[in-house]
Amino acid sequence: MISKELEVLNRAGIHARPASEIAKTASTFSSDIFFEKENMKINAKSIMGVITLGATYKTKILCTASGPDEKEAIEALDDLFKRRFES
Repeated sequence: MISKELEVLNRAGIHARPASEIAKTASTFSSDIFFEKENMKINAKSIMGVITLGATYKTKILCTASGPDEKEAIEALDDLFKRRFES
C-alpha cells in the first residue's frame, strides 16, 4: 500500500467533469484506490464519491492505493491532478 497527498490545482475545484476524469483514470487500475479528506474516505473509482468530497481549489487529498499496480495508479492520478484534470 502506498499513499500520496494530492492538491486540487484548478480554480473550479472538483465538480462533475473532473470527478468523471478521476474515476475513469482510477478505474483503469486493478488496485483499490481511496481518497481521504478530513474524516471522509471514498472510493476513487466512484464519480459520486469523488464529488461528495467537496474538494475546492488548493484542497489537499490523501490518495491511497493497494494492489498490483498501486505505484502506477498513484502516478497517473498525481499527473491528472497536476494537469488540472485536462487530457
